[in-house]
Amino acid sequence: MAKVAIVGCGAMGSVYAGLMQRAGHEVHGVCLWADHVAAVNARGLRVTGASGDHTVHLASMASSTDHIGVCDLVIIATKAFDVEVAAESSRSLLGPATVVQTIQNGLGSPERVAAILGPARLAIGVVGGFGASVPEPGLVHHNGMEMIRFGSFDELPRPDLEASSEVWTSSGFTVKLFDDTDQMVWEKFIMNVAFSGTTCATGLTIGEVMADPDAWPVAEACANEAVAVARAAGIRLEVGDPIEHIRALGSKIPNARPSMLLDFDLKRRGEVEAIVGQVAVLGEKYGVDTPTTRTLAGIIRARESGYL
Repeated sequence: MAKVAIVGCGAMGSVYAGLMQRAGHEVHGVCLWADHVAAVNARGLRVTGASGDHTVHLASMASSTDHIGVCDLVIIATKAFDVEVAAESSRSLLGPATVVQTIQNGLGSPERVAAILGPARLAIGVVGGFGASVPEPGLVHHNGMEMIRFGSFDELPRPDLEASSEVWTSSGFTVKLFDDTDQMVWEKFIMNVAFSGTTCATGLTIGEVMADPDAWPVAEACANEAVAVARAAGIRLEVGDPIEHIRALGSKIPNARPSMLLDFDLKRRGEVEAIVGQVAVLGEKYGVDTPTTRTLAGIIRARESGYL
């Protein structure tokens, strides 16, 4: 069994932690939400949803990495805007054989982690179809666990990538490994772009967006703009019809409320810049007009300015 640190043990990180600890791995959670840390330490971490209903006691749950020591696997599961801080705090967790997996929505996070921890032991992770949330401290719920993908950022040997993915498969996740990490990231990114901004702006679930005659055309336009940018950038997408791909994934978690919507409901900073905003940034770079994503990003920024 592996010694695992999950730096950023919020909604998604808590699902990873719960299932990995249940499988017998030694899991250390790191989370800055004091109430969640206290509840997990007092009562255990309860995970409900697609994986069942179970409560586990992690090896540790704390707000820092100071007590953990060198790990076999470090999973950085923070929001995109927190990856630099998370990477810095992970230095004490790394030994010569440690694999670091960085898993964020949107684009740009692996490059920022690599600048701090180096590229040699780094893997890029992409997950989707979870619909994870924390209804109350100590309790995490997830609607699914459809997509878990990993690829080497740069120099990580294939056997080490496979060994790190085995921690996931042994915990009940289905993992697919990619050599083309741009393809891997963008096949998930186009779904993020379709649903993150539209749910955040409307308050609708993914299923409600797909069913709404006003919201769905906006989501579809956002996805089409992201696909156009990907093609202009020379990125390969092997999902068939991208819109049907997005609808098929969304139909598996119709009740999900993506993290940008959950963040807005809690009056927290969301990942608009890493997801919706990136389409406009890259569209300008590659000469692709992105009016829908540009407008939607502006609406979300304006809403956030009321409480940030």
